[in-house]
Amino acid sequence: MKPLLEDINAKRGKHSFMAYNINPPRFDFFWHYHPEYELTLILKGRGRRLVGDSHESFESGDLVLIGPGLPHTWVSDGSHNGKRAAVVIQFSANFIERFTELGELIAINKLLAQSIQGISFKGKKTASIIEHIKLLPEKSGVERITNLLYILQELAKLKHTSLASEYYQPLKGKGNENRINKVCLYVQKQSTEPLTIHKAAALIHLSPGAFCKFFKRITGKTFSDYVNEVRIANVCNQLMATDKQVAEIAYSNGFETLTYFNRVFLRKKKMRPGSYRKMFKL
Repeated sequence: MKPLLEDINAKRGKHSFMAYNINPPRFDFFWHYHPEYELTLILKGRGRRLVGDSHESFESGDLVLIGPGLPHTWVSDGSHNGKRAAVVIQFSANFIERFTELGELIAINKLLAQSIQGISFKGKKTASIIEHIKLLPEKSGVERITNLLYILQELAKLKHTSLASEYYQPLKGKGNENRINKVCLYVQKQSTEPLTIHKAAALIHLSPGAFCKFFKRITGKTFSDYVNEVRIANVCNQLMATDKQVAEIAYSNGFETLTYFNRVFLRKKKMRPGSYRKMFKL
């Protein structure tokens, strides 16, 4: 799949920034980037969110701010048959800098600087901001701009979590984008099957040694660690959504031994699979 540079500027027409609702049948894998900031609120849906080298599960209420040039995508969980919906807000640096030069908006400046890694907002305090985000696509004129500034100002007050690691560097050059995207898509589709460095390297015509260096340089992590993150995300979805035995879930998601699976799960989630499931069964 060829990666795309999304041309948001061509879509916004007379508006100074984009704010719109989407209701796709599902969130498909679309590894892309753009020079605009993006605030995305998932209203309905569940699956996996990739931002830079971050790979996490998402569900309704997921709220993320992504900085310019940072690759990202949301992918629906295949076991979720409900509706999907999201609000997307996209604005350029040129637009927002007209306001963030004001001393009163220094907090927004700091927030935008942190978004270069992508940031996630969670907790009860996001509830009132989410309501404003839902309404933004309906606003027009000056009210549209003032509401965006209000949303960003309120987000700047909240605790948040960085997504991409500090050493992650946005992809540069279409050749690298094409190759890493091909590998990531392969892992997404084949994560339940045996995956080896040799198979992944062959996809992009590299030797295993060269592939390991390439993958680590682009993503900041090893290929095996990335594969484990994808598999653990799938496992977590099934722990929440089904009553299958932990061992059955582990084996069906590509883990060859239960001992190795438990070790990886504990390292990634800081708890055991049974404890993770209990959190969502209360």
